[in-house]
Amino acid sequence: MSISIGTRAPDFCLPATDGREVSLDGLKGRKVVLYFYPKDDTSGCTLEAQNFQALKAEFAAADTEIVGVSPDSLKSHDKFRTKYGLDFALASDEPTEMLQAYGVWVEKSMYGRKYMGVERTTVLIDRNGIVAQVWNKVKVPGHAEEVLKAAQALS
Repeated sequence: MSISIGTRAPDFCLPATDGREVSLDGLKGRKVVLYFYPKDDTSGCTLEAQNFQALKAEFAAADTEIVGVSPDSLKSHDKFRTKYGLDFALASDEPTEMLQAYGVWVEKSMYGRKYMGVERTTVLIDRNGIVAQVWNKVKVPGHAEEVLKAAQALS
């Protein structure tokens, strides 16, 4: 199941870094970038996180919250955040319920071996909890800038 532009974003409540919980309801009234990534401290995921971090002030000026989501543990997220100086929330969905609700927990294949994992995806949600934009099968270079432009254009 994947989500569509113009539909209500699936609700969620996940444990996140800094000992807080992140929920769609708790972010209501702000624009939200949910970026789903496969694994902490891997090359593509690190570059993506660093790119969002580099634009964090511009996202904040556009009244947009950035939340990274993966099935990694909070302990893993805390190490990743500290190592790369990330100061936005990383939410942990170890049971993959939210990842499934957003349609990003998919069957993947590497070297002929099939397994379940996160398809790198970003979702922009408007102030009312409606999906404004979806980027599937994200290629990291230039992606954070593209998401920022979409967030800035969204009222």
